[in-house]
Amino acid sequence: VQLQASGGGSVQAGGSLRLSCTASEQTLRSRDVAWFRQPLGREREFIAAIRFTDNYTAYSATAKGRFTISRDNAKTTAYLQMNSLTPEDTATYYCAARGRGVISSIRDSTTYPYWGQGTLVTVSS
Repeated sequence: VQLQASGGGSVQAGGSLRLSCTASEQTLRSRDVAWFRQPLGREREFIAAIRFTDNYTAYSATAKGRFTISRDNAKTTAYLQMNSLTPEDTATYYCAARGRGVISSIRDSTTYPYWGQGTLVTVSS
């Protein structure tokens, strides 16, 4: 499964962006999908995830209340709607996918074998 993340760009503080994640060969219909980000010079961190079986969602503390993860009805694309962006949200954002039924935490990046190439989000003050 190859993932494609898109939708990044430059925005001023307080603005919004919507990131998209699509799969090139297979749909995301039967997979958990997550978004992670990596600021320049820092470690990758969990942002949000959505579970295939029940659409359960999880968010990091910094994302909760500002970001929303979702997927379309056909489950071919996942989205990350980001509102009230701040310069601290500047990072490369990656989408990731894993098979359904994985018991390990949905926040654990090591449980996701499929990754997109990343899309850069830059927020200016």
